[in-house]
Amino acid sequence: MQFFGGSEISPSPPVPTASGNNAHMMYIFNRNGVCLLYREWNRPLRTLNSQQDHKLMFGLLFSLKSLTAKMDPTIAERGNLGVPQLPGQGCSFHSFRTNTYKLSFMETPSGIKFILVTHPRTGDLRESLKYIYNLYVEYVVKSPLYSPGSPIRNELFNTSLDQYVRSIVRG
Repeated sequence: MQFFGGSEISPSPPVPTASGNNAHMMYIFNRNGVCLLYREWNRPLRTLNSQQDHKLMFGLLFSLKSLTAKMDPTIAERGNLGVPQLPGQGCSFHSFRTNTYKLSFMETPSGIKFILVTHPRTGDLRESLKYIYNLYVEYVVKSPLYSPGSPIRNELFNTSLDQYVRSIVRG
């Protein structure tokens, strides 16, 4: 177990199945769509500048969340498509897969969004995203040097994230 500031980070979850070292990208957005962190490990092709890339990714998440909320079979009253649900409310998605990548997603109750893009054959990453969230809380949120809503520039978090992501995508 790792300790930071007198608290404890839970042990890493089991390693999901993957095919080689194929984590491509990680995004962390706040509730307003500001990209707080972007990390790239094995991105095969870059076609957009980072600002365009971040806007497209957040727009994709917004659209998928709206669509899943609109299609939720358990709620009779449906809001307008495009009106976001409060974090943790209604139907949500955890991942989707294409023939070239898998996007795994987790949103916290405070609206922070964690997105990890990996090889399409990577297994379920929900527990891994929760672990990354715990790293974020311990190393970023609890840091007296961090100002909420600002880009994450915490070397301890970045190093821990890099080590962890490399460990979960080894096959």
